[in-house]
Amino acid sequence: MPTWTALTTLDDKPKAEALGLALEAIEPTPTGVGVFEMEDDSGLWEIGAYFIEAPDEIALAILSAAYGANAFAVSELPETDWVAHVRRELHPVEAGRFFVHGSHDAAQVPPESVPLLIEAAMAFGTGHHGTTKGCLEAVDKLFTNGVLPKSVADIGCGTAVLAIAAAKVLDRRIMASDIDPQAVDVAAANARANGVEGLVACVEAAGFAHPDLRENAPYDLVFANILKGPLVELAPDMAAQVARGGHVILSGILNPQADDVVAAYAEAGFDVRARDEIGEWTTLTLQRAK
Repeated sequence: MPTWTALTTLDDKPKAEALGLALEAIEPTPTGVGVFEMEDDSGLWEIGAYFIEAPDEIALAILSAAYGANAFAVSELPETDWVAHVRRELHPVEAGRFFVHGSHDAAQVPPESVPLLIEAAMAFGTGHHGTTKGCLEAVDKLFTNGVLPKSVADIGCGTAVLAIAAAKVLDRRIMASDIDPQAVDVAAANARANGVEGLVACVEAAGFAHPDLRENAPYDLVFANILKGPLVELAPDMAAQVARGGHVILSGILNPQADDVVAAYAEAGFDVRARDEIGEWTTLTLQRAK
């Protein structure tokens, strides 16, 4: 089945969100609409829609003019079996002791590694993205240096690959949360597939806003692989929920954004222990002052 995309940008969040709502009402109706802040510090918001029928380009032009957006770029995508495509293109990833793979690559798992099974259909969060790989390498270094936390949380867990990694090494209960209920379901399914369903507790929450997360605090280690804005907002709450001497591993940070995140966490009482770049992404390992 062919698919069309229509994409535009705006520099005003309320107008971008309003345009997203307006897109949902046009004919033919899009199968999905998204409004996202672009991660390049441009201040722009991207508004996109997917269609299974060719979109009405006149209607799109009227909407873009009405909301002061750039003209929509409309593209027809080729018919693709995306899961098969991802399986062909994504190879297993080694990050320290961890080996992230799909079931089709199970035979390649080295005997000395800690295997993390994340299927190709869950492409973001498999370890191929620089942020996830950076977090896995960072926690591997902590474990190698003898830091074995007793209480761990994965905030904005996505596929829960980080929570699963910690559960497999530490063999203790890990809290995992995400604001998206579908991500929570995926996280729970991945925990089952990796044999740690009894160790990874998945809850729906923004930040630490869930009674189970509060009950298990303070944490010796917290992962937060999200974005700069939410990370900065989370800094005071992170200080309240992390034990003195505890660590946080942060990513989802573009390299030019790292100084701002470091500054926010320094104000909250955290010191930088490691700062690593993979491509355009930075991973920070911070420690709360003792």
